[in-house]
Amino acid sequence: MSPIGADPYNIVTGPDGNLWFTALTGNYIGRITPSGMVTEFEVPTAGAGPLGLAVGPDGHLWFTEVWGHQIGRITVLGAITEFAIPTPECHPRGIVAGPDGNIWFTQWTGNQIGRMTMAGVVTEFPIPTPLSEPFTMVRGADGNLWFNEANGNKIARISP
Repeated sequence: MSPIGADPYNIVTGPDGNLWFTALTGNYIGRITPSGMVTEFEVPTAGAGPLGLAVGPDGHLWFTEVWGHQIGRITVLGAITEFAIPTPECHPRGIVAGPDGNIWFTQWTGNQIGRMTMAGVVTEFPIPTPLSEPFTMVRGADGNLWFNEANGNKIARISP
C-alpha cells in the first residue's frame, strides 16, 4: 500500500468504481482498485499537500492543496491540472460538488468559501465570523452547502 509517512487523508469512491484518496505528506493522489492494486499520481506542485477530495459534476476528482494554495483536478486516467486561487496563503481544506454544477471549498486561513467553475474560474465569499477557520464542507439535502467554523465554534451554510 502507501509508503510510511504518506499521511492518507480523504477517500472517496470514484466514477470509475475505484477508491481514490489524498496523501497529504506523500504529495500524491492514490487509486485503489477493487482487487487492491494501488497507483499513485504525484501532484505537480512540490509540497502541495493534497487534502480534501470530491467527485465533481464533470466526472473528475477534485482536491484541495492545503500548502500549495490551489485546487487540483485529476481524471480517472491520472492527468492532473492545478488551478490558482485568488487569495494567497488561504490553505484550502474541505471540498464538495455543489448542486449548481460547481466545486465549492473552504479556505482555512482565507476565512472564505470558494466556488470554482469547471473552467477554473473562482469566486470567493467572505465568512462573517472573523478568523472562523472553515474546515470541512458537505452538500445538504436542503440544497445548501454546510461547513464548520472550527475557531468560530459554529456550523454554517452557504446557498449556491
